[in-house]
Amino acid sequence: MPRPQLARRVAVTPARAAEGGRKARPAQRAPCLTFAVRSTADLSPVLDALVGHMEALDYLKRDCFGMRLALEEALVNALKHGHGHDPAKSAHVRLRVTVEQVMVEVEDEGPGFDPSAVADALLPENLERTCGRGLLLMRHYTTWMRFNDRGNHVTLCKCRSPR
Repeated sequence: MPRPQLARRVAVTPARAAEGGRKARPAQRAPCLTFAVRSTADLSPVLDALVGHMEALDYLKRDCFGMRLALEEALVNALKHGHGHDPAKSAHVRLRVTVEQVMVEVEDEGPGFDPSAVADALLPENLERTCGRGLLLMRHYTTWMRFNDRGNHVTLCKCRSPR
């Protein structure tokens, strides 16, 4: 077999064969949106951007609602507990919405906390408390969430629900 034909045959990998031998285009990476939030007045544009990107990719309404609520809770916690409502400090938000998942990061300038030390909101002695449900809601509406060691940075992930 002449060399040029051999080279063409080797170039058709299984992935390219599935595409009819065409060269695969690199997947486009979803843009990462960033925001700085100083007060609750700054929440709407961030929450609207999240929901808008999720709706554009046809996420279920319940997933849009859940991630919006989880992000809102994370931001309110950062502003209230991390910053003590100090407008000189910013909570930094990064969000990326792809066809497969939504990834949101919130980092505040506060000292952080130990998430395992937060009382279980579902225990009978905590049911009538006026606070303490934010982490519960965040866990409920995300596929997974993770804090850094310091406790001032949370990552929320929601994988697409099947239709």
